[in-house]
Amino acid sequence: MKIKRIDQYRPRNRCRLIRITTDTGIEGWGETTLEGKPRSTWAAVEELSDYLIGKDPLRIEHHWQAIYRSAFFKGGNVLMSALAGIDQALWDIAGKHFGVPSYQLMGGATRDRIRVYAHWGIGDLTDEGLAASRKRLDMLRKKGNYTAYKAGPAGKWHAQESPTRIDEFVKAAYMMREWVGPNVELAFDFHGKMTPALAIEVCHEIKGMRPMFVEEPVPQENPDALALVARAVPYHIATGERLLSRWEFRQVIEKQAAALLQPDVAHCGGISELKKIANMAEVYYIHIMPHCAIGPVAFSACMQVDACVPNFLIQEQVDAGLGNGLLKKDWVVKNGHIELPKGPGLGIEIDEKAATKNIDTYTEELGGPGWVYENDGSVADW
Repeated sequence: MKIKRIDQYRPRNRCRLIRITTDTGIEGWGETTLEGKPRSTWAAVEELSDYLIGKDPLRIEHHWQAIYRSAFFKGGNVLMSALAGIDQALWDIAGKHFGVPSYQLMGGATRDRIRVYAHWGIGDLTDEGLAASRKRLDMLRKKGNYTAYKAGPAGKWHAQESPTRIDEFVKAAYMMREWVGPNVELAFDFHGKMTPALAIEVCHEIKGMRPMFVEEPVPQENPDALALVARAVPYHIATGERLLSRWEFRQVIEKQAAALLQPDVAHCGGISELKKIANMAEVYYIHIMPHCAIGPVAFSACMQVDACVPNFLIQEQVDAGLGNGLLKKDWVVKNGHIELPKGPGLGIEIDEKAATKNIDTYTEELGGPGWVYENDGSVADW
């Protein structure tokens, strides 16, 4: 079996797909979405296609090593996201070739179902804002009876904030706890915006409502700063969506700067690397909660690793990840869980008519969510 062709598609904003076709007719799908850089991974995949065409798709580890190690400039978000999509597609091909879910080729399932969390929070504290938050919570309860939710502090946050701004967030956090009760877990994503001192202050302000975790309290570049927060906060700190390989996760793991890791299967090098990161973390009793805020192919790839690693805790799930009109059959959440994928490969059937088209606009993706500035005009973190 040889790789015959590689095609790319952009069927949605924040969704870039790759299809690898073999000379036996098997097709493997992957997702190369890189938020804020919608054209970059497309070009990288085109360059890597020259190497892959004519190769045996089952030599997954060999191809991963060749793509990563043959580059003089290794890593980086563009190469790792392109490699991630290729790796996902090769695992999809392997599973289809052998007629089993991809996780069966990685040791088999360690659980019967996969727990997921949804995005929900209280943002605007006006009557209209609270009504909208309550409506979404009711919808999520009815749709999937979720047992965990994650929210980000509403609006823009900066490295230093006023007591009023902090108090608004604390009020919303405690209101969320009141609405869902003590049996549902709540987490908060700070998006790496705060200084260590501010992060510690805010984390202590909400400790009484018992957060499941706080994600990226400080920027991801400095694991020592993250460790400072982790040692000062009496509950789990999480990070990892912007770390791109086991080498970048190594420092966080060895410094025990976070209790929970969130590698993204579309950015960290794919299924192969996500599993290696999980295996490294297991030695330190650290659990993984893969990040996935894009499309259904990446989400399906995450679940292949979730199924087979023992130190999996919970999977991030956004609405688009369940199908987004790109799958023939959407994933179904029941009591906060998704049943193990049963189909071969990634366990999905692509709706080719929907998936193999190219939109003409990049308007929602250029620069990510928009350029962010402080009140004095200086640049702020994303």
